[in-house]
Amino acid sequence: MQKENSFLKELIQRFTSDEVPGLSAQLSYFFLLSMFPFLIFLITLIGYLPISQDEVLGTIKHVAPGESLEVIEQTLNQIINQRNGGLLSFGILATLWSASNGINAIVRAFNKAYDVEETRSFIVARGTAILLTVAMVFVIVVALLLPVFGREIGLFIFSNFGFSQEFLTIWNTLRWLVSGIILFLVFSVLYYAAPNKHLHIKDGLPGSLAATIGWIAVSLAFSYYVANFANYSATYGSIGGVIVLMIWLYLSGMIIILGGELNALLYKRKHEA
Repeated sequence: MQKENSFLKELIQRFTSDEVPGLSAQLSYFFLLSMFPFLIFLITLIGYLPISQDEVLGTIKHVAPGESLEVIEQTLNQIINQRNGGLLSFGILATLWSASNGINAIVRAFNKAYDVEETRSFIVARGTAILLTVAMVFVIVVALLLPVFGREIGLFIFSNFGFSQEFLTIWNTLRWLVSGIILFLVFSVLYYAAPNKHLHIKDGLPGSLAATIGWIAVSLAFSYYVANFANYSATYGSIGGVIVLMIWLYLSGMIIILGGELNALLYKRKHEA
């Protein structure tokens, strides 16, 4: 029990000494900058994929707070109304650059957690950030496609092999579970590749699990709070939705950094033992 209290105490100390709140604020800023270029890229790409705008919004709706969803939906509609062929290439470039800035912020946070300096050259560091960004974009697209293809596969099995209606219900639950597993894999790769530290992939698993559960729980809890208790529009007027979006991104950034801090603390204790 004393050992657990000591671990928790050190993790809380790291929260302050490593400036987690400030780094989370930086991360939320870069998340916001990269979100809308990514939406441009994603919505333009939808024309080539079996996904509708409603399905994209339906996926986001599960975790995004209500007022922030309105901001995202309004932006999507504006993008669609003025969409043209050049938006896809612009979206790709803008997403890669702005999102890689976010990854760089994560790299700095993780290096701070492991108490290491960034010794990789600018080209290597930026290249790593861009590769991680591409991987994350790919995984997000796959996560959006899974519910679509999952439903089609489930219907195929249901109609051809005579399974009961309950099977389709279970399948619909499993496909969201798969999306959670994909999120876990994204965090695992991030915690392994981002720090300037030679790590084994298993060193990032505790933080990945904690970040996955934490991000889903915090997103759902904050969404419930915004829907039932908070009224940001009364305080901030027309930008209330933007404020909700920023707070959600801030909390998301904090969860990601805390996962890295958890991994760093476990790594330190493992190699000091």
